[in-house]
Amino acid sequence: MDKFVIDQAEGLRRLLAREGSRVIAVTGGPGSPGRTTVVINLAAALTAQGKDVLVIDECLGPRSVSALLGGVRGAGGSASNFAAVMRGEMAMDEAVGRHALGFGVLAAPREPRLQYTDAQLHTQLSKVLAGPADFVLIDAQLDAEGALSPLAMHAHDVLIVMRVVAQAITDAYACMKRLHFAHAIGQFRVLANQVASESEAQVILENLVCVASRYLTVSLESAGSVAADPHMPRAVQLARCIVDAFPSTAAARDFRHLAAELPHWPMRPALAASAGAQAHPENPADSADSFVSSVTGVPSAPGPAHAGWRAESPGQRTAHQHA
Repeated sequence: MDKFVIDQAEGLRRLLAREGSRVIAVTGGPGSPGRTTVVINLAAALTAQGKDVLVIDECLGPRSVSALLGGVRGAGGSASNFAAVMRGEMAMDEAVGRHALGFGVLAAPREPRLQYTDAQLHTQLSKVLAGPADFVLIDAQLDAEGALSPLAMHAHDVLIVMRVVAQAITDAYACMKRLHFAHAIGQFRVLANQVASESEAQVILENLVCVASRYLTVSLESAGSVAADPHMPRAVQLARCIVDAFPSTAAARDFRHLAAELPHWPMRPALAASAGAQAHPENPADSADSFVSSVTGVPSAPGPAHAGWRAESPGQRTAHQHA
């Protein structure tokens, strides 16, 4: 990371600290870990607790935040708005739509942003963060190398969403590994999503914390878990948040708990202490089978190398990295 990018990141963090916005980039590996529904429900839960929330939607297509909600007032769900802002044709507050529950949505899809420089993006994001939002949630889409966008890389927190199954655990570790070496991120949060057993999820998260600390030299904190809930598919069908549509369910309860805890998270360091770290040449976690066994405590069945370790094409990402 060169000095210009480092200085840019520091300047943005100073701006964030002054304005009081807390920025969380929410991402995860392929295979539908539920990243987008986490963003939507967390936004709804924070708003219900009196927080001003802005969601930045980096995804296009039918599984984007705007498409899943279907109830964004104004033009916040339009990808053309961000381009208009970049051209100086629209003010930032005009570009942000508003969901019926009260949180803002700004569609800023990653692919169209490639035509803009980091300096241009930094300027526009500064305008977003100079607004009234207490929390900015970025539904962060990774590129083919598993890296964050110039917007998401400046977040205070990077929240990895994963499911508690062998393939998804491997994907989550691979995601953190790429982000660590791409951006020198030294601290992550991990949320176990759609879990059948809270106690089992807690054990696996604790083991993952140990493995990541040992082999990546990063600080990994558990963000808790969200219960698998049969009402979630119905909420999605209704283009609703489960927090709003079915507030008495276990999943809604877990999202409200996450929203209550989030303001108390310590912010990650501006630069990771382990920025110069190198991958261990004989890292057993580089083997998907060995890694899953070390986290779950259950020997893995032999099989082919896991696809989560490979960079995906843009087409594959569009199909995989959705809600």
